[in-house]
Amino acid sequence: MSKTRTYLDHNASAPLRPVAREAITDALARFGNASSVHGEGRDLRRLVESARGKVAALVGGEADNVIFTASATEAACLALSPEISSDGISRPASHLYIAETEHPCVLAGGRFPASAVTMIPVRNDGIVDLTALDALLDQHDESAGAPYVAVQLTNSETGIIQPVAEIAQKVRFRGGYTLCDAVQAAGRLPINITELGVDFVLLSAHKIGGPQGAGALIKAHSILDLPPVLVGGGQEKNQRAGTENVAAIAGFGAAAEEAMGQLGKMNEIAALRDSLEAQLHPICAKSGLADRLVIFGGSVDRVGNTTLFSVDGLKAETALIAFDLDGVAVSSGSACSSGKVGNSHVLAAMGVNDNVARGAVRVSFGWSSSRADVDNFTAAFGRITRRLAEMQDEKISGAA
Repeated sequence: MSKTRTYLDHNASAPLRPVAREAITDALARFGNASSVHGEGRDLRRLVESARGKVAALVGGEADNVIFTASATEAACLALSPEISSDGISRPASHLYIAETEHPCVLAGGRFPASAVTMIPVRNDGIVDLTALDALLDQHDESAGAPYVAVQLTNSETGIIQPVAEIAQKVRFRGGYTLCDAVQAAGRLPINITELGVDFVLLSAHKIGGPQGAGALIKAHSILDLPPVLVGGGQEKNQRAGTENVAAIAGFGAAAEEAMGQLGKMNEIAALRDSLEAQLHPICAKSGLADRLVIFGGSVDRVGNTTLFSVDGLKAETALIAFDLDGVAVSSGSACSSGKVGNSHVLAAMGVNDNVARGAVRVSFGWSSSRADVDNFTAAFGRITRRLAEMQDEKISGAA
């Protein structure tokens, strides 16, 4: 068993970057309220506004259009509202259309009633079915309100990249709104909210090496307004009441700035992912399991840090425990389902067989990953597949 832990679950939560830790520590050493007009308050306000600009830069947005929240889940609930106004004029959305492979915080539908939510199917390769989307938009009753479409830029489980700009153009043509969950894309892909053509973007600090407990909703235009979820004080321009968590926000800003500066290193991270994937088949072949290996999303564009694969016959729950005992931290998909290991709704939407989906293992790299992580993972995977093959041989022998 390896004595050194190998962390390959960045999509669940990335290790805290040193620059973020330093920013948090600095903020915690200060005191006051960022809404106060005295010197101490203005000092904290400067930290918040500095972070706002750095977070906006992640998506090529404007600092004034950033609303800080406690998480991307809260940001999704804020964004997914039927009541939307533009330049002070009410332009409500009457129906929400959600891609089937979205994160649970978006699948929940926010503040739309269940009767006003429809799922958009995806193709077997995981890409949103644009023909089905066109049909849904054509059927939409514009007299009742605008259509609202929610689609993520990259999937947290498979890493598949969706054609968000093309989708947003279709929605905009029909006078609708588009929400883009960019949580898993930020710091891993160049993002420009204007080029995407979306109205709202979701971000999360801890996915890029910032602290847990900080998220953001970014609007494409300052004239867009949403009714707040949290009411009380006038913080975040009356969009989100409550005293700002300055330390977490400062850490978010520091992580965002460094992530932006390291976008060029994504090629190195993608090389680690590709190296790992290239070794999966030979490892399985040594144990006679080569024909049971499936890598999901391999035929379409994916973000460079993520791979999701399965070995038919190997249950994810068993695999995760075995990897963990061998010092390797991976997951079976989204970590936002109460810690349960179950079949992925993403793979179900892609039409993947239940037996194959049951063995899905996700490996996700990030800013702290190294070549040694790949070596440790592949060594552990080799031991796990050998044990699987041995168990199957024993079953065959016993049956005989």
